[in-house]
Amino acid sequence: MNTAGAKHNILVKIVSRGPLNLIILLICAAWLIPSFGLFVSSFRPAHLILSTGWWKAFKSPFAFTLENYSKVLSTANMGRSFINSLLISIPATVMPILIAAFAAYAFAWMHFPGRDFLFLLVVGLLVVPIQMTLIPVLMLFNKLHLTGTFLGIWIAHTGYGLPFAVYLLRNFIGELPEEMFESAHLDGASHYTVFFKLVLPTSVPALSSLAIFQFMWVWNDLLVALIFLGGNPSVAPMPLTISNLVNSYGGGWEYLTSAAFISMLLPIVIFFSLQKYFVRGILAGSVKG
Repeated sequence: MNTAGAKHNILVKIVSRGPLNLIILLICAAWLIPSFGLFVSSFRPAHLILSTGWWKAFKSPFAFTLENYSKVLSTANMGRSFINSLLISIPATVMPILIAAFAAYAFAWMHFPGRDFLFLLVVGLLVVPIQMTLIPVLMLFNKLHLTGTFLGIWIAHTGYGLPFAVYLLRNFIGELPEEMFESAHLDGASHYTVFFKLVLPTSVPALSSLAIFQFMWVWNDLLVALIFLGGNPSVAPMPLTISNLVNSYGGGWEYLTSAAFISMLLPIVIFFSLQKYFVRGILAGSVKG
């Protein structure tokens, strides 16, 4: 009787969650189908991409080619752009996270005049459009000779990413047990020791989640790179190089599919590698107790 009742409860749960599961599947399909279509199109000749949909690639006769990837990797400076994207994205991810972690700890557990006002001021910067800051920051960078350099783009991305980073980490660090900090201070631990020995190790979920957000934003960014790096091909990241593919090759728009998919590979790998921390970091500080 108990077994029958348990099976009945399981069946009821499955049926009751059916509409929700269907909605989730439809949302996943809406996200995955365009990416799959892009992947298929990247292996098709230009005349077929222009004349037929990607779903017709699976009808005989099949016509798949690696020419698009070969052209992009050999003549479009994509290899150098991939290295540039790494040189930009890694420091521009580490720098704001490190600064934001210090600031979040100060806002959460250190007492100083104007703490709450400063935190609200930082959070308020989230609503300031990036476009409003481009001209004054660019003028400042021109005077400091930072335009077109890696240092300049690191500083720009760090500044733009700090408000959200401070907000997310402060919520997480602020929910850590107060007893942990009291015990550490009673044992004579300084703020420096508490931060590096207690706060950072226990904040791995939030730090990993933030790293995903920041890395993907910097990796896929075109606007900030276009403004602060200009047309310098020696420091151009992948989005900037991809945006110039059509102009460089005239009618070479078919290369956009393969170039875009190459650009997607690393963010996908990073996301799935840190997936177990993602939800925990997003929900950090949202539930008390």
